[in-house]
Amino acid sequence: MAARNQYSWKKRQKELNKKKKKEEKLKRKEEKKDQTDTGTDLEGAQSDQPELQE
Repeated sequence: MAARNQYSWKKRQKELNKKKKKEEKLKRKEEKKDQTDTGTDLEGAQSDQPELQE
């Protein structure tokens, strides 16, 4: 029975690691989205490009 208990513990640890990794990924995505919404990334990219004059 010890092997079964060990398996259950390992499986639970694996599930917890998956959940933690998924939450971290979602957090990074939200932070990236917030940066693009505020325009911090866009301002730097646009300043490098010359303006078109007509």
